[in-house]
Amino acid sequence: MDAVSTPLPRRLAEAAETAPALEPLARALRPLADAVVRPPSLAALLRGAPLGHAAHPLLTDLPIGLWVSSTVLDLVGTDDGRSADRLLGLGVLATVPTVLTGLADWQRGGDRVRTVGALHAALNTGAVVLYAGSWLLRRRGHRGSGVAVSLAAGGVAAVSGYLGGHMVAVLDSPDERVGHDTSAPEPATPGDA
Repeated sequence: MDAVSTPLPRRLAEAAETAPALEPLARALRPLADAVVRPPSLAALLRGAPLGHAAHPLLTDLPIGLWVSSTVLDLVGTDDGRSADRLLGLGVLATVPTVLTGLADWQRGGDRVRTVGALHAALNTGAVVLYAGSWLLRRRGHRGSGVAVSLAAGGVAAVSGYLGGHMVAVLDSPDERVGHDTSAPEPATPGDA
């Protein structure tokens, strides 16, 4: 793909891979990720060993699904908004295991994964803060403002999700593995002997 035919989002994601401005963010995130995976049994769990593959991509569906459902109810729901508010709050809570598994995967990535991943984490943090703020606004009787903040949070989460997809679909190479245990032997294929 040449620069002219490469879509703008992909060009921006590729630029983030080596952006010097993101290096301090990646360095700051490293001690937290290292602490999360310090116990080997916890590291294996967070990296998805019981599943046979990374747990983070699976867990991202939970907060995203809850937030999208909340937004749908905000826009077309027929109740007083309480269902949307509950889903929104549950989405915020569901980020805890999602963040932990993401840090475990990020910690094992190569330089480009860690750089893009740091931006991904910063955007996700922003989205969670906005969603939590939306929940608080709603609780304080400012429903319209809360819905508007949720819509903004959804936009931030979408950009972050694109970067997450970029890490898995583009940067998933032997030297940049995302959430894969490269120290584990590859399974034998038929005909290997």
